[in-house]
Amino acid sequence: MCGVALFGGGRKHALPAAPGVTLTLAAWLLGLSVTALSRWSLFARYGPDSPSLRLVLDTVDACIALLVVYLVHRRFVRRRFWQDRLLAQGLLLLAVGALALGYVAEQVPGVREGAFDTWLPLTVRTAGAVCILVAALADGRPARRLADRRHGWVLPLAVVAVASATLWAAGTRLPVAFGADGVPTSGAQPLLTAHPALLVTEACAALCFLVASVVLARQSSGRADELLRWLGPAFALAAFAQVNYLLVPTIPADALSPGGLLRTGCYLLLLVGAGRELRQYWDAQSRVAVVEDRRRLARELHDGVIQELAYIRAESYALPADLAAGDRIIAACDRGLDEARAAVQALGRPSDEPLGSVLHRAARELADRYQVDLEVETDDTIDVQPEQQHALMRITREAVSNAVRHGKAGRVHVQLTRSEGVRRLVIQDNGQGFDVQRAVADNAGYGLLSMRDRAWALPGTFDVDAEQGLGSLVTVTW
Repeated sequence: MCGVALFGGGRKHALPAAPGVTLTLAAWLLGLSVTALSRWSLFARYGPDSPSLRLVLDTVDACIALLVVYLVHRRFVRRRFWQDRLLAQGLLLLAVGALALGYVAEQVPGVREGAFDTWLPLTVRTAGAVCILVAALADGRPARRLADRRHGWVLPLAVVAVASATLWAAGTRLPVAFGADGVPTSGAQPLLTAHPALLVTEACAALCFLVASVVLARQSSGRADELLRWLGPAFALAAFAQVNYLLVPTIPADALSPGGLLRTGCYLLLLVGAGRELRQYWDAQSRVAVVEDRRRLARELHDGVIQELAYIRAESYALPADLAAGDRIIAACDRGLDEARAAVQALGRPSDEPLGSVLHRAARELADRYQVDLEVETDDTIDVQPEQQHALMRITREAVSNAVRHGKAGRVHVQLTRSEGVRRLVIQDNGQGFDVQRAVADNAGYGLLSMRDRAWALPGTFDVDAEQGLGSLVTVTW
């Protein structure tokens, strides 16, 4: 017996991304650390007075929130889930309450400072936090009615309109959030000195964010949803931002505070999640485009090349019986049809088809064509990448075809097994066999070289054992 054996190298795999639970725990630790430091830090209460920087951060926060709102709204259009709709509405309320309402309320004449201009954005932001909590709890609930799929922005507009009308109607009865006696003037004064209603509202928003972060982190486990993975840590930082506003009032009001930095961190995490969601979306679109193009090519081959080859084969039977070229033309047409049909199947088959089924079908087609006995044993638990599956299918077809056409085999045995982590494909026949070294030396072994190169690329090994009159044995391991 003589053989050919070749070895290939390994393949590197990318590490999986960190799960949402780990990211959320890290955000909780960061929020707790910042809150603990700011509670005893004079810098936290007497931050740098920079109204322009505060405005820049608020603007960045609102812009990121609006970007994520649009992205989540498009998710709702595609998936029709209540979670996406409510999440988009909650983020929109946060964006409007963080920037637009506060600025507009300050411009309204005839209102006391610290009353309408404070309560209106605070009420809208709290409504946004409640909406986000409801979104977290509404996981997997589809929006079935047509009215649920339209008029998506009625709720945010209604919240802003009702809150504005109610607070404006309160007039002078509306309390000042931080009165002259309420704002601490030194680091030694006790905290929690604002109006009780403001403290309750801030605490309610913080609780909503905390619960939402836990629920969303648990939902992200085991899911390939990039945006959902980053919502948990983002809302964890938002929760601790509210806790900082509650415990550590900053002097003056326009100063840069730990709560403001945590809130900006929340929106930056949302931006990261939005970017990864967009990349995931376009990757999926690319895969869909590739599948559609493969199917189009399969249809073109089937309706064009295969039909023409079948016509040439049929017309070849009209050639004179004593013409030797007729048999060669028919044999060439058969090989061309085999190759074309194999290409159609490779292009058109589903990507999740088991390897055993692919190899069984490929070998059965050739066995039926050449009228040989076929025995197939496959382990359907063996899973490979699509390009590996195609390479193994081509090796099987080439080995079976060689056994029948060159070795005149009457029986072929195909076996796919796994043992101790090593996967093995074996094609054995009872044909005439051949001299492997001579076939390669005479340039008649192009099929052997092709099979070897495909096995190499798995990466794996390729071995051929054959001897005149004793059949042949093709073995691929990877």
